[in-house]
Formats: sequence, structure tokens, C-alpha cells
Amino acid sequence: MDFEIVFDREVDGRWIAEIESLPGVLAYGATRNEAQSKVEALALRVIADRIEVDQSFPEQVRFAVA
Repeated sequence: MDFEIVFDREVDGRWIAEIESLPGVLAYGATRNEAQSKVEALALRVIADRIEVDQSFPEQVRFAVA
């Protein structure tokens, strides 16, 4: 399962990282790397919750930077 991370930068300098294919998976960081790390961690939590609910899981999870 591949997830694309999309970045944007706020006027105040903060970075936003979002995985659009996982609704609600969005994170802010002082740097692009910090935002990326946070959004990847959040995505893994969301995937783990989905596994618990329907007992299915992806063979592989990969993140790609847009």
C-alpha cells in the first residue's frame, strides 16, 4: 500500500504534511522533516485501527513524498 505525502507551507513558516487518501491524516511541523515524521506516525496509527476493526492488513506500507 503506497501513500503519497503532500506538503504545504503556512504563512507563519510551519509545514503541513497530508495524506489525502487517508481522510484526516494531517500534521504540522516546524520543519518539513518534522511534519513528514508526524504524518507518517499518524498514518500508521490509522492503519492499525483499521486492522483492528476489519482484521485485514496491507502486505506493505510505503510513503512517497510528492
